[in-house]
Amino acid sequence: MDPTEKQKVILVVDDDILSVKLLRSHLSDNGYRVMSSTDAADGLQMAVDERPDLIVLDVMMPIINGYNFCQLLKSQEEYKAIPIIFMTSRDLKEDKEIGKKMGADAYLTKPVVPEELIAAVSKLLNKS
Repeated sequence: MDPTEKQKVILVVDDDILSVKLLRSHLSDNGYRVMSSTDAADGLQMAVDERPDLIVLDVMMPIINGYNFCQLLKSQEEYKAIPIIFMTSRDLKEDKEIGKKMGADAYLTKPVVPEELIAAVSKLLNKS
């Protein structure tokens, strides 16, 4: 990474601690600073307070699911430019359509393929 370039911050929100650890490892190994939460409400607050450069978000979480999280964040003008990648085991066409409708910028399925994750992150961060 160019020393004059600011390290990009990624927020990972997933209620599965093992998924969070895995994603944190893949992302930090590729030069990103990673924040994480295993609770969607806390993750949403972190997104508002910290304004990460990108969010990796699980869909199936208790209380606030990923679709609602995404819709809540993207409905606010000051946060709608933050790219969101859904990372989920839900891989039906309908699930992907709902994700897109709620404002997700990318939709990847579990188990995570590190190269796909990093490619999606890089593409979205270079675009924004």
